[in-house]
Amino acid sequence: MSELINNAEDRKKKLKELILKLHSGHSEHQVRLELQESLQQIPYGEVIEVEQELINEGLPEEEVLKLCDVHGSVLHGNIDLSASKQVPDGHPIEVMLKENLELKSLATKISTLIEEISAGERRDFKSDVLKLRGFFNALYDVDKHYLRKEYLIFPFLENYGITGPPKVMWGKHDEIRELIKGSIELLQTENISIDEVIASSQIILFPAIKQVMDMTKKEEEILFPMTLDKLTEADWYEIEKQSLDIGYCLYDPPKAWKPAWVKDETLAEMNKKAGNIQLPSGNFSVEELLTILNHLPLDMTFVDKNDKVKYFSQGKERIFQRNRAILNRDVRLCHPPSSAHIVDKIIDDFKSGKEDSAPFWINMGGNMIHIMYFALRNDVGVYLGTLEVSQNIQGYRELEGEQRILSYSKK
Repeated sequence: MSELINNAEDRKKKLKELILKLHSGHSEHQVRLELQESLQQIPYGEVIEVEQELINEGLPEEEVLKLCDVHGSVLHGNIDLSASKQVPDGHPIEVMLKENLELKSLATKISTLIEEISAGERRDFKSDVLKLRGFFNALYDVDKHYLRKEYLIFPFLENYGITGPPKVMWGKHDEIRELIKGSIELLQTENISIDEVIASSQIILFPAIKQVMDMTKKEEEILFPMTLDKLTEADWYEIEKQSLDIGYCLYDPPKAWKPAWVKDETLAEMNKKAGNIQLPSGNFSVEELLTILNHLPLDMTFVDKNDKVKYFSQGKERIFQRNRAILNRDVRLCHPPSSAHIVDKIIDDFKSGKEDSAPFWINMGGNMIHIMYFALRNDVGVYLGTLEVSQNIQGYRELEGEQRILSYSKK
């Protein structure tokens, strides 16, 4: 056994050296040769451990993000998947693997069409541009695949102490989203020429589909085997129950997965356990309070004094995606890395008493969205947490005059 442990430690040490070589500018080709000569097949778990160790030792996450494609390319084909577990039909990982098949198929169609346009093999250029635009619109469906990773899978990994790799992968998701959005915007350009499409294909179109394809490799060779090792069946069931809230990517699972031991609990059973909730000005049953909160025309998220997400409302028309997997999760890990510094600033200013609220408003999908953060303090001023309230105010902005006569909402 000690020999196996020592071999594992030696492999990890060597792998770390090779990754650091890449980060210091050594040739990818030369590092790949050294990897093949010295390491042969690397267990996938060791790749994650090394990446986490490098981040813990001070290598900036931004640096890991910038070069993870390079060392991912070097490791591709050299990771040992022989110990990875099989999954039943409908399991969240099986669904993601099916989605990856669809993404690969779509990427091939896009590549083929662009190559045919570049080679002059297509005759109806306007039709081809529309087809390309449709392909890239479909490709953006990968956003739902990534959201399920970010909001459902990553929180469980963090619970098991794996924090660095999910942050790095989230950063790559955002890069891919921007490349696909940029491709769509380009293909929406009025009177775009064939020369412009050919020139831009090397700058943004091909890079977008390459990044999507590279991410499927990272998932299938590293992320999926690791999560199957770390997460319990109960964890996976929580992920399964919440997956439909986000949606699926280019694939509709024909059946839901549920462990044999699951017994669904009704709301009536929950009420019996909880009893009434007594407040100074009245009381509610769980069902009543839940219904009231979910009928408010806004989204609410409560973050406690320890920066953990403790509650979010579940209205019918949510503005921003929330899932139960974020409960008890550090709020900083619930935002993309690019905006985490803003979250830090708000929380620091609220805790210090410097500020009490922070307003934002953005245009999203043709609507004006108002977002307000409130510092929650008790009667003696002690900070209890932060409340985020988001509301679609487009309808209010369009109001004119008065309405004093009864008229029921058409919604």
